[in-house]
Amino acid sequence: MTTDLHLKSVEELAPLLEAKKLSPVELTKSILDFAEESQPKINAYMAFYREEALAQAQIVEKEILNGQYRGMYHGIPMALKDNLYFKDKITTMSSKIHKDFVSGYDATVVEKLRDAGVIFTGKLSMHEYAWGITNNNPHYGPVRNPWNLEKIPGGSSGGSGAAVAAGASVASLGTDTAGSIRIPSSACGIVGLKPTHGRVSKYGCYPLAWSLDHIGPMTKTVKDAAGMLEIIAGFDHRDPTCVDVKTESYSQQITGDVKGLVIGINEDYFFNRVDSDVEKAVRASIQSLVDQGAKVETVRIPSLQYAEWAELVTSLSEAAAIHHSDLQSRPQDFGDDIRLLFELGELPSAVDYLQAQQVRRQIKQEFSQIFNQVDVLISPTLPVVASTIGDNFATLNGEKVDLIDNIIRFTGPSNLTGLPALSVPCGFKDNLPVGLQIIGPAFKEGLILNVGYAIEQTNPLKNKKPNIFANL
Repeated sequence: MTTDLHLKSVEELAPLLEAKKLSPVELTKSILDFAEESQPKINAYMAFYREEALAQAQIVEKEILNGQYRGMYHGIPMALKDNLYFKDKITTMSSKIHKDFVSGYDATVVEKLRDAGVIFTGKLSMHEYAWGITNNNPHYGPVRNPWNLEKIPGGSSGGSGAAVAAGASVASLGTDTAGSIRIPSSACGIVGLKPTHGRVSKYGCYPLAWSLDHIGPMTKTVKDAAGMLEIIAGFDHRDPTCVDVKTESYSQQITGDVKGLVIGINEDYFFNRVDSDVEKAVRASIQSLVDQGAKVETVRIPSLQYAEWAELVTSLSEAAAIHHSDLQSRPQDFGDDIRLLFELGELPSAVDYLQAQQVRRQIKQEFSQIFNQVDVLISPTLPVVASTIGDNFATLNGEKVDLIDNIIRFTGPSNLTGLPALSVPCGFKDNLPVGLQIIGPAFKEGLILNVGYAIEQTNPLKNKKPNIFANL
């Protein structure tokens, strides 16, 4: 077998495993070897589970040899973000306060992936308590973007983004409260799906902001994301936000056919203050869909002008409530950046919070009306590309702008509305990936995945891989 197994997607590896042409043990060892070798460069892992992973790979190998193949992810080695609970394993949230926390149970998504035959290679780094977008962690060091080791991978699921892009994990799960799946997916040139709120159980995931949090796939390809969503989606009575809606075969909905698709474009918000090279790449991909038979319609969503305020008040307030006790008793144990955010979260009043929810409801109503006119909305995932580690500013058309304010502008509205949103690569700026975001109606993940697949088939990254491969 070739030595470039870490470069392959799940959809490439699964047929080899099913046909017994590839050993799960060989694959797991290859991924672990590469992950450990790349760790000094990208710092994606919090912990490696080599011994357990190889033992599980041997069990999986026997299952497959005995004809007990369970599906696409059976025998796939992957690591998960370190805010998802593993029974009897440390889950740190990449924090100092929880550095020794051990859960007595698996998160629901971990249970489901285990049942599907996934082999867990470890836990991945994140921005402390998922409250940030750089993954520049004061306790465990920064995660580095595989495309340029001086750049951020995005956050908060930066370890997942970097590991999947580099090949240190075949796929992963991230969590998303204001864009934390889609931001690193865009910055690292991979696929990131935030499902509809309530589509995937959050039981066993340490919360950031209850009403905004989501869990979703971060993968090399759209079909990989669809296959993972089929495993993790579904009602769970242990999560009070979970919605009892029938799951679907998302993979079967991926045909690449977009004839007659109506694409909504909102110029006032989603194409306002965008780096020109980013905008060019996104509009080129939109044109590629038009060339395949789609149509474009301009839409207005007036309440989006208040989205950033509503997202900020909601996330600050809910996060501060979760961490209030530790903020009072041990504030020095938080990183400086998130301590400030938690302190700010103590400031909004009940009136502020409730007004934010009123704005939120209005935005949801307007999005609902828009989806009577169009099938999907498309925008840049981020208005800029990845910035330099330690820099609090991004460059937008030559101007220095605040990094946090700008990087969550286009992702936050889907958390407020709970609507599904997908980021797919659509090109480069200065050899850094550019992401395109597809937003769809509630529970229409299959639709947005199919649109993402149609873009993916145009090969916007031209088969390029991160430079880290040349450095190892």
